[in-house]
Amino acid sequence: MQTPYYLIDKSRLLPNMEKIALLRERSGAKALLALKCFATWSVFDMMSDYMDGTTSSSLFEVKLGREKFPGETHAYSVAWAPGEIDEVLASSDKVIFNTAQQLRRFEKVSRGHTRGLRVNPGVSTSDFDLADPARPFSRLGEHAPEDIEPVAELINGFMFHNNCENADFGRFDAMLGMIEQRFGHLIRRMDWISLGGGIHFTGEDYPLDRLAERLKRFAGENEVQVYLEPGEAAITKSTTLEVSVLDTLYNGKNLAIVDSSIEAHMLDLLIYRESAKMQEAGDQAWMICGKSCLAGDIFGEFRFPKALKPGDRLSIQDAAGYTMVKKNWFNGVQMPSIAIRELDGSERLVKSFTYDDFAAALS
Repeated sequence: MQTPYYLIDKSRLLPNMEKIALLRERSGAKALLALKCFATWSVFDMMSDYMDGTTSSSLFEVKLGREKFPGETHAYSVAWAPGEIDEVLASSDKVIFNTAQQLRRFEKVSRGHTRGLRVNPGVSTSDFDLADPARPFSRLGEHAPEDIEPVAELINGFMFHNNCENADFGRFDAMLGMIEQRFGHLIRRMDWISLGGGIHFTGEDYPLDRLAERLKRFAGENEVQVYLEPGEAAITKSTTLEVSVLDTLYNGKNLAIVDSSIEAHMLDLLIYRESAKMQEAGDQAWMICGKSCLAGDIFGEFRFPKALKPGDRLSIQDAAGYTMVKKNWFNGVQMPSIAIRELDGSERLVKSFTYDDFAAALS
């Protein structure tokens, strides 16, 4: 298969799905796929056997979830536009407003629809200010109980989304306790509560039983249906970006240029100044470089058993979450195709991109 392409391996996706199913069974919580993280609908048929539906961040994601993923479709956006709200309501089971003002603005048109409000508890697990929903002056949700109280009768659910790459159950438990202490009197008036995503409960050695017990207790004590919105937890370690070496050179370090680009194909590496992941072996150190004109288009430095040469194939690991959804046409670099490795080991191409797609994105 011609590189570059994203390869989704169902045998690596399956363990995540099985852990989600186990958590659902033991806790009573429902699990919605966060489309902002992963929206490659060619594997939704498999994922929908283990999850309850989707949650979104825009009208287009709402429509994709309703069209491609069986189950519930939750619609959230930082701000809904008047021209899209009718379509949002028509394509969703629940609509979640970011502020009380948005709720009031669309109260009449959304009357009769299941409605919720995002609440920002003011604490998070993010190590990056850029991704911290509780950063100073955050626009993400209502912060004060006294601002929520006047509109509480207009909704029957809340969404809290304050975890980010949180693999520490103790930290999650403590923050949930803070949420209960501050907003408990309002939570107990609701029918459902979404605790968002960012909880890495599919990671190795995560205490899944303790999480299940905590969620079940939270649901029981507050008499609510709990939702989780796993994104990376659902697809972590399932996908690689397959690339080929195009050229090599030496400039104080061994450099290998591949037929891909972090700015175009793994943008979060650039945004958060992180290195890609690759299975390493050997004592040959090489810097893997993208082919765009951006000077800092670097995947990272890795070790190999022998010197790289043009034509060598490399696999960039963990290339699904917040990666495929952000691919772009910077420099007109060839967009990676999308392929799936089935459980029987066979591989199939499900999407490829051409010049026509590049031209169609412009005008």
